[in-house]
Amino acid sequence: MSDDHSKENEFLQLDEFLCFAIYSASHAMNRLYKPFLTELGLTYPQYISMVVLWEQDDRTVGDLCEKLFLESSTLTPLLKRLEKMGLIERKRDPQDERKVRISLTTDGRELRKKALTIPECIISATGLSKKEIINLQNQIFLLRETLHKAANSNIATKK
Repeated sequence: MSDDHSKENEFLQLDEFLCFAIYSASHAMNRLYKPFLTELGLTYPQYISMVVLWEQDDRTVGDLCEKLFLESSTLTPLLKRLEKMGLIERKRDPQDERKVRISLTTDGRELRKKALTIPECIISATGLSKKEIINLQNQIFLLRETLHKAANSNIATKK
């Protein structure tokens, strides 16, 4: 086998892909969350949407999209399902009819109490110390920011 062929193959080894390491870790994390979220009657995207609303109630859809790194076309159907479940209310903003405000219902606020133990269980399952978790989160946040910048600059240069 030639050196060139060997170098080409080096870049196409699945275990060498950073994206696959992140993807498979995310998949494992979602499997870990599944029994907790099933008990709450939520999917993971619904859960993180609720977490954002538990942090601060009465947000706009745009604010939620920004916080969750989702497009409104992805978030809107999810919010409609949460509304049908009786966990949130969607209303037009009286100051700006173009905006939709999302607020928790009483049931939505009550669900938070059932979710309080989830983070501790997930942290325990990682086997990492609090300091290791914070360091890993910071690295992932930096990676996300760097990748967003790279994607945006690639989009800008392809126009």
